Amino acid sequence: MAVVSSHPPKAKDWKDLYVAALLEGDKDKIPFLIDQAERAIVDRARELFHAQGDHIQEEEGLEDALYALHALKTCLATHGRFADAA
Repeated sequence: MAVVSSHPPKAKDWKDLYVAALLEGDKDKIPFLIDQAERAIVDRARELFHAQGDHIQEEEGLEDALYALHALKTCLATHGRFADAA
């Protein structure tokens, strides 16, 4: 079960938020968790943009995570349309 907090997530927490969104079993909570994870991922990407050094592996991880979250959103939307039609 994911922990939901009232304060904005820190960018360093993006991996935990990402995994929480993917593993959540309650379909009503998933959109909120996806939103939190996406925000944390974007914040972390901004941090890395301004940071010195090579962060290519984490940047690729961020991109992959956003892709997976988008796919999950698409699946939820498709599943919802099928459920409404049934």
